[in-house]
Amino acid sequence: MACRFVCSKTAKKLRIKVTLDGVEVVVPEDREVQDGLAFVANNQAWVTAQLERARQLRAVRRPDKRMQGQVLFRGELVSVKVLRIDRRIAPNKVALEESGISITCGSDARTPASRSLENWLRKQARESIKKHLADVAKRVNRTPNRIYIMGQRTKWGNCSALGNLSFNWRLIMAPDYVLRYIVTHEMAHLAISDHSRRFWMTVQSICQNADRARQWLISNADNIKINLSTIVDSVPDKQGILTT
Repeated sequence: MACRFVCSKTAKKLRIKVTLDGVEVVVPEDREVQDGLAFVANNQAWVTAQLERARQLRAVRRPDKRMQGQVLFRGELVSVKVLRIDRRIAPNKVALEESGISITCGSDARTPASRSLENWLRKQARESIKKHLADVAKRVNRTPNRIYIMGQRTKWGNCSALGNLSFNWRLIMAPDYVLRYIVTHEMAHLAISDHSRRFWMTVQSICQNADRARQWLISNADNIKINLSTIVDSVPDKQGILTT
């Protein structure tokens, strides 16, 4: 089976991660790739079972309901509308309304509507993540050093050796229990650096929906990794003008 090997300065143990994209093997800096190959070979039955599970999840993945002018927000598909005002000189404004998300722009706005939407989603993500962090911090008796909201291409969250936590802003597109799971996962790493049985028991005790959250992320990864410009920048405004 094909594997991608990642050398890590912070990892203390060999680790195998199986997703819909394949098998990733994390190798500590003081170990060799050959150690990783041997580790995979010794756990081939487990890896094969996980690959089959990922295949089944891909097969039952919900049909992509995304349509032009719609985006996931807190797990729900909502409409996005762009309103252009000829003489508006103020910055673009994004607001959540009963009918969906509205983006108000000037006709000559330099900032694309998609960038304004992303900035707004990042802000929403930061606020929600901070709320969960405050609650989970009490449970694990740990406090992160710094918090970053980023746009990682392959990770939903990360805990650095310095105690800094980073989270993918796209988590705001997922249901709240998914966001809480990722926050719990990374906060637990402040107390337990590996993925031992003790670690997973800690995560499960704080977030009972952990398995459900992981399955949601696997099933909906493509929907929340969309390029917002393909969804928003082609949305016609009230006058039928494309917002390019």
